[in-house]
Amino acid sequence: MKVLKVFVKVSIAPMLLAAATLAPAAQLSTDARTAVPHEVQQLVVIDYRAMENSSTAMNLRDRVMPPELKQFDEALTKSGLNENHDVDQLAFAMFRTPDTTPKTTNKRAPVDKSASAPTYKMVTVGIAQGQFALEDILANFKKQSIKPTLVRTNKLYPLPKTGMVLCFMDPSTMVFGDRDAVSKALDARDGVTPSMLTNESMMEAMNAVDSEPLWSILDQNGTQNMMKQVLGEAGSVTDFDSVKKRLEASWYSMNFQHGVKFDLTISTGDSFTAATITSLLTAALTLRKMSSGDAEKQALNGTAIASDAGRMTIHFATTDKTFNDLMRSSLFQGLVHQ
Repeated sequence: MKVLKVFVKVSIAPMLLAAATLAPAAQLSTDARTAVPHEVQQLVVIDYRAMENSSTAMNLRDRVMPPELKQFDEALTKSGLNENHDVDQLAFAMFRTPDTTPKTTNKRAPVDKSASAPTYKMVTVGIAQGQFALEDILANFKKQSIKPTLVRTNKLYPLPKTGMVLCFMDPSTMVFGDRDAVSKALDARDGVTPSMLTNESMMEAMNAVDSEPLWSILDQNGTQNMMKQVLGEAGSVTDFDSVKKRLEASWYSMNFQHGVKFDLTISTGDSFTAATITSLLTAALTLRKMSSGDAEKQALNGTAIASDAGRMTIHFATTDKTFNDLMRSSLFQGLVHQ
């Protein structure tokens, strides 16, 4: 359940904007990939068209979608797009960028040399793919007296009451988010800064899952942070401290066809690390079963953890009824509201 908590609230939350059934693979076009900066920590890609095909997925989304993602959802609607007909795929890229916020200093305090080291912040940009009626959308902007600003030759349109902007990179690809995030994405797309295409580990992770209709990939930092939260108190033990730096990347997919299925793979580079993480998670799962109710125990019985050739895998599968029972349980309510 600790695994479910983290992936529902932190990791798979963006994925819950949509649910995949019998849909094509949610693959990003080359133009969309170039708009993801090299320092991407997590990329989530979903089949937006299929979002209403599963009542279970919609129920889960309504319960756990955080406020920041609701803002993206509202911004997409206010862009003038009809999301049920124009948007095919939707991606969220969370990436690191230098933090240029001025730092206040105490002139009497001793000089801290480490303070001169660069600091970073996490920002998120949304990328939508589909067939956009640009003439109608731009006419709607003009009617609202919305005027663009330029980043080189790219036109950024402000979205009223959201604090966000959007830019059509081509007739089928749109990037949106706050101005700084969108500008950084356009820098990557225009070759001013490196894009994800030069990030070998993330490209390898993407190739492992982009044939799925709904998927996500995390880099080393994202994987380490995710596993720390998954393990909770167990993440403080010596075993985890000794192996966390060997966590290289991770990728997972989730779909709601014939029940609920979730698959996660963590690449560690060696069998010892994969086996150690597997042991920690297996112990946590066994302990959780001892104090779970019937609905929780049935869900936990549908979780399998294994390791092989330097990779740890988690597979979770259950029926729609069991998962809906789980969402009504006191344990699930406690997890998603912490």
